[in-house]
Amino acid sequence: MASYLVRGGNRLTGDVTISGSKNAALGIIAAATMLDGPCKIENIPDVADINVLLEIIKALGAEIRRDSEGSLYIDPQPIHTFVAEHERVRSIRGSYYLLGAMLGRFGDASILMPGGCNFGTRPIDQHMKGFEALGAHATIEHGRISLHADTLKGENIFLDVVSVGATINIMIAATKAEGTTVIENAAKEPHIVDVANFLNTMGANIRGAGTDVIRITGTPVLPAGCSYAVIPDQIEAGTYMIAAAITRGDVT
Repeated sequence: MASYLVRGGNRLTGDVTISGSKNAALGIIAAATMLDGPCKIENIPDVADINVLLEIIKALGAEIRRDSEGSLYIDPQPIHTFVAEHERVRSIRGSYYLLGAMLGRFGDASILMPGGCNFGTRPIDQHMKGFEALGAHATIEHGRISLHADTLKGENIFLDVVSVGATINIMIAATKAEGTTVIENAAKEPHIVDVANFLNTMGANIRGAGTDVIRITGTPVLPAGCSYAVIPDQIEAGTYMIAAAITRGDVT
């Protein structure tokens, strides 16, 4: 097992640049696959989960390019399938955001059971509840989740438990549903707000993100050509703040 040896006793001083939020970036990258053309996403963190998700959407057909400044260019137009069979789907939990994105884009979605999906400890039943309320038929069998909807229609959805993943996933799918969707008992985390802001920048109509009631008015077209910067990671920022405080340091 890898380990770190920290020799302490020194004040921490200097300037740091906070990476983009991984949790926001996962939802934003998945949501970008619904767009009607390319987009630029800045401040993408260079972490394993992000790299795996990019491999998965490349396998779906998306064209992807990254630059040395941390920007990501995604063209989802060449995506030719809603079936995510890449072997690495199972390795990250965030791959489940492709359910909402593919359902919104194609009316169908099919992915291998995402990594970390333990129905005893971290169930995805609230995701399924939301998708079914929007008009999708969901099946889970042989290690695969499949969704189909003739038409997605807005609905009032009350989450039985507060779920960040379900809130984001339903919000993504509802962006392409007819009418208005209301998510009650929604999670309020900053990365939910960031995914909503990204979608709004791309032409969606989402209000209330960051509160426990989110309203999404469906939008048939999400234009291309926009750019967006992912928010800084609050956990990373907090870690530096705590480290600077306990060492009586001076960190900017």
